[in-house]
Amino acid sequence: MSTIVFLGGGRITSAMLAGLRLKKTKHCLVVHDRNLSKLRELSKHYGVAVIPDLKNAVEQAEMLIVAVRPNSVAELLHSMGKVARPLLAVSLAAGVPLRILTRTLSSPVRWARAMPSPVCRSGRGLTGVTFPRTLPSRDRRRVVDLFASFGQVIEIPEGKFDAFTVTYSCSHGYHALDALAKAGQTAGLDRRTALVASAHALADGIVAWREGKGSLESLLEEAATPGGIAATTMAAMDAAGYRKAIAKGLRAGLSRARANSR
Repeated sequence: MSTIVFLGGGRITSAMLAGLRLKKTKHCLVVHDRNLSKLRELSKHYGVAVIPDLKNAVEQAEMLIVAVRPNSVAELLHSMGKVARPLLAVSLAAGVPLRILTRTLSSPVRWARAMPSPVCRSGRGLTGVTFPRTLPSRDRRRVVDLFASFGQVIEIPEGKFDAFTVTYSCSHGYHALDALAKAGQTAGLDRRTALVASAHALADGIVAWREGKGSLESLLEEAATPGGIAATTMAAMDAAGYRKAIAKGLRAGLSRARANSR
């Protein structure tokens, strides 16, 4: 059992704590945040230890999870001061590359990056991880094992990490669900029926692809008969700019992520 200290008590920390508790983790979990009300809520809901003092929290850590907003990372790391002993740190800050992390707080701190999905609170998360070439294999395994506690983990070269970040977000599914359900309501469905129908269209179909052996192309052919209602609906959506809107959104997200690296 090791002590994992979260620096930042926001939404992703809450989601990870929920996922870890769901899987009955053996780790000792500790959270630091300047907001005492956040710490009280996390302690109440997840039974974690809380430490308001930053340096005291860092001293307890065997693994450090940096879970603050990208524009707060530098201030947090400077506030930590010098770390006197070897420490594995994992940054969850989108767009902040390893070179900036190591430049701000270097040896004996060993860095990795991870991008966990909030869906990890249900045990069905997906986490992208990336490591510097010099990180020992035992440290890589420790990071992967932690995030595998609540879902799938995939290792990605850091040069592709921002592309993963803007593509994997569960916000795409929630956004699509909201848009499709509202369109269903406009077409005449009540809110509940529109949500059930839209959730089936998005979630159940995708689960069928994920857990089955059929290709996406074959499933599209099965679901949308040429000249039929589904095919007509998809063609009209594409003509209205559906695919272009998604591509434009990802480009905007990439630009935002890259701004965090400066």
